[in-house]
Amino acid sequence: MKRFLISTASAIVALGGVSAGAFAETLAAASSVQSEAEQTESDRLNARFAEIFDADLQLFPLAKTGQGIIDEDYGRWNNPSDAFGVEMYELGQARLTHMRETFDFDALDASAQISYRLFEYEAERARASFPFRRHGIIFNQLFGPHTGTVAILSGQHRISEVSHADAYIQRIEGVDEFLDVLIEESETRAGMGIVAPEWVYDRVLQTVRALASGAPFDDGPDHPVWADFQRKVAALEISQDERDVLLARAETALLENWGPVYRRLAESLEAQRSMATQSDSVSIYPDGDDFYADRLAVYTTTGMTAQEIHALGLSEVARIHEEMRGIMAEVDFDGTLQDFFEFMRTDPQFYYPNDDTGREEYLATATAIIDDMRERLPDYFGRLPQADIEVWRVEPFREQFAGKAFYENPALDGSRPGVYYANLYDMADMPIYQMATLAYHEGIPGHHMQRSIQQELDGIPMFRAFTAYTAYNEGWGLYAEFLPLEMGVYEDPYMNFGRLALELLRASRLVVDTGLHDQNWSREEAIAYMAENTPNPIGNITNEVERYVVLPGQATAYLIGKNRILGMRRTAEAALGDDFDIRAFHDLILSNGPLPLVILEEQVNDWIARQHSPSGGAYSGNAN
Repeated sequence: MKRFLISTASAIVALGGVSAGAFAETLAAASSVQSEAEQTESDRLNARFAEIFDADLQLFPLAKTGQGIIDEDYGRWNNPSDAFGVEMYELGQARLTHMRETFDFDALDASAQISYRLFEYEAERARASFPFRRHGIIFNQLFGPHTGTVAILSGQHRISEVSHADAYIQRIEGVDEFLDVLIEESETRAGMGIVAPEWVYDRVLQTVRALASGAPFDDGPDHPVWADFQRKVAALEISQDERDVLLARAETALLENWGPVYRRLAESLEAQRSMATQSDSVSIYPDGDDFYADRLAVYTTTGMTAQEIHALGLSEVARIHEEMRGIMAEVDFDGTLQDFFEFMRTDPQFYYPNDDTGREEYLATATAIIDDMRERLPDYFGRLPQADIEVWRVEPFREQFAGKAFYENPALDGSRPGVYYANLYDMADMPIYQMATLAYHEGIPGHHMQRSIQQELDGIPMFRAFTAYTAYNEGWGLYAEFLPLEMGVYEDPYMNFGRLALELLRASRLVVDTGLHDQNWSREEAIAYMAENTPNPIGNITNEVERYVVLPGQATAYLIGKNRILGMRRTAEAALGDDFDIRAFHDLILSNGPLPLVILEEQVNDWIARQHSPSGGAYSGNAN
């Protein structure tokens, strides 16, 4: 979701799996200090990856900020141009060629072979996706640089001394140059026929105009950046005169740089709105069908076609409906499944008040759920996360059109915890019976546990500490919703219904995403399908469908990933019988960081074979 940091998705995947963001000291430590004569082939490859990572780190100031690195780039934005993206793509392809010509795969140890294959996979995927690098909608209602600038400054830019405040002001001053490049790129794409439906522009314009209003632009409430800067500067131990100078500079930058570029963005989006399509499908784009097939391959890391995914979705929806009917019988509900859905949507017992008291109660309860799960982990996992996690409300400036919940990684230096963001804009969209399942998915044992462990792994190249594959990451998150059922946590049938409701949402995504982009459904048809087949409130359903329109293919990865991970576990259970150890299996899945599903399956099969060998041995708490 942070692809606004660079102008195109290809600029990320072109790094050959190399994502920026770590400490310079860590990078230095990752480089081998052995003499070349003493290095193994694995040492040489890892040193090469460290060199690449270090070089790429210097190109992405926002990634350094995200990891808590404060240096001479602290006041800069990334280079958002398409030309930079092309440059990075070509560099990634050259690096792939160099790796293949320079390193002997068969001479590498097992971990280095995985690194080699991941680097190769990313570069090859970048090549397949390169023709579609400009097919995305840069400014959309879900995410984009228009809200990303605010999120970076308010959520990640720390001010603990005057120089940090100077860098913050420099970023406000530089936001016009940053966004002007992206405005021009957005207009170029519109000229190519890459335009969003009219309703997307309506939503984005509402947000963009709001981000050019409020104090100091007018008499309204403080602009979120202005409020954030004042709060952070107030905490500095400096004189009032020094504080006043900083505030005056920030105010001037907002008035002279920030406000004008956001108004230019609004004008550009208004012009693009007149070109908007009435279709909600990317099939109308140039090479739209090929683009969608590429998105499915990127997100699922499989070769599944849109037709196969659609059929799987219909089958999974039917299965989950049957399990829900079992819960209806358990709670003695008299009526149809749709009647039960309506009951779950509307009965007040399932919702907190739609006010600040209700929101605070939600955040406190979600935190308690995560704390309780943390105590249960040792029975199911050998490797545990060290990083802290907090539950935060999605900020008001982006909550209206943001997703239901999402997670942000902790900083590598521990300066910022992992954060589970809950969207509490409308409490009717956040039923109590789904609270636990969301907390398990975003927190523990879901995203926080998986991503923290990934960043805490020893002995792997730094790029693997930040690599992500949607089918793996979100598949694990959905598996983490299922696991507590086996742990006996879903004691209340309504809580278990909440688990099934969220799984049903992911199953319906398979139907609706492919319905929109392969079968040319309209937004209204997609909403109607989900309203008929899921218990989700209509506001949540609408946001979901609108997400699939601007982020084609991504939502299909969740259930596909979960089913594959669970299928690997069932295979291991059948093969190992009484020798199967759930803790060892979970540690295996987490011990290499995210992997494409095909490589993950190979790792599981190799692990099963090792357990059958005479040296397989008992579980020692390390599944590497």
